[in-house]
Amino acid sequence: MTTSAPLLLPTVAEPVELDDLIRGVPPGTAGFDGGQVASRRWHPADGNMSLPVLTLDTAAFAANRDLFLRYVREHGVAVAPHAKTPMAPDLARSLVEAGAWGTTVADIRQASVMLRAGLDRLILANEVGGLGGARRLAALIATHPHAELYVFADSVAAAAALARAWRENAELPPLRVLVETGAARAGARTTSDAEAIADAITAAEGRLLLAGVATYEGAAAQPDPQRTDEVITGLLSMTADMFLRVRARMGADVPLILTAGGSVFFDKVVASLAPLVAADGKATLVLRSGAIYFHDHGVYDRALDQLDARHGFAVGGAEVSARKAFRPALRLWAEVLSRPGPGLAICGMGMRDVSFDQGFPIVLGLWRDGRRLTSPAARVVKLNDQHAFIEMERGVETDRDGDIAVGDVIEFGISHPCTCLDRYRVIFGVDETGHVSHAFPTFFG
Repeated sequence: MTTSAPLLLPTVAEPVELDDLIRGVPPGTAGFDGGQVASRRWHPADGNMSLPVLTLDTAAFAANRDLFLRYVREHGVAVAPHAKTPMAPDLARSLVEAGAWGTTVADIRQASVMLRAGLDRLILANEVGGLGGARRLAALIATHPHAELYVFADSVAAAAALARAWRENAELPPLRVLVETGAARAGARTTSDAEAIADAITAAEGRLLLAGVATYEGAAAQPDPQRTDEVITGLLSMTADMFLRVRARMGADVPLILTAGGSVFFDKVVASLAPLVAADGKATLVLRSGAIYFHDHGVYDRALDQLDARHGFAVGGAEVSARKAFRPALRLWAEVLSRPGPGLAICGMGMRDVSFDQGFPIVLGLWRDGRRLTSPAARVVKLNDQHAFIEMERGVETDRDGDIAVGDVIEFGISHPCTCLDRYRVIFGVDETGHVSHAFPTFFG
């Protein structure tokens, strides 16, 4: 897939000191500036890095970024990528610098991380709770008064708490609030409930601004694809209706945003809501897709296969296979520790190291002494805290090329980036040769 912009790699601006307390850093390494990591020429399969370790293919990340940004540009929408996936300000900043509208966060602490990194157009895609949460948000905004922040409200109580906190802090600029509609997670379930929330926002004596409507369609997915389509279609229809009601309240000239869209059903959001926003003329449809820039070999691979079945992805005026166009960017590397019996290998990687909520990791490659061998027919069948059980097909027993031996390094693909990245304080970016070129610090708390 040809993209419309050069594959510029993310830059590293957040300071990080690397030493052997961090996953991946070779034992005995004293602290040094992570900005110098490329000079060390580390490779996860050369026997020097501490394993297990997670790596990011920076070229794949950049290609996914540029492809998705091209898609949103061509469809007349915007994107505020969800930063909860990597919680790495450097990666979030690279998306904004490449053309993203802003950044999405899931809670107040995540907002603090991104604001401190200079990312000051944020969607806080969640409620903040009651008065305690509203006051904590006010305290944060007091330190970043020029931030353009949007927050969700799905109840009169939530709107009232925000209004009280902002009345208590009269020096703060008015807070932009989005009425959230929903199904299967948070969000107003009926139009009348959503109208009551809008009433509470507009009754806040100017301390709150009714800034638009938000929803999240991904939580509405059902085991049955037909039922999924019905529920998501219904949710987006209610969201569109509520947007028109907000527009009628606010008048024709007030800028509004309408936001939805994760990394699985964004095509449905665009098909349903983009024409409405285009006709409005003063509104912006903002997707919040975050995991798509990382993609994977599991749950998102399957999701893009389903998107292709819906004929849902088009760039350059033509339908394109999203499953083939987006590239899995994450790899997990672990060493074979034991061959305790026929057809079984034990690898030094487990539930503390890799996601497993949406499927086990996938065996992609076998490395010995820094050299890639023929990949064996093998699969992960079980995970303990620190061990992976690798089952091999009959005949894969010896230490010849293509087989598995103690000391070999196995390269895995992962399923679900969000619950894998949060295990790592540093994401090691690798270049086209597989050598570490970047160290992206994460801030999961």
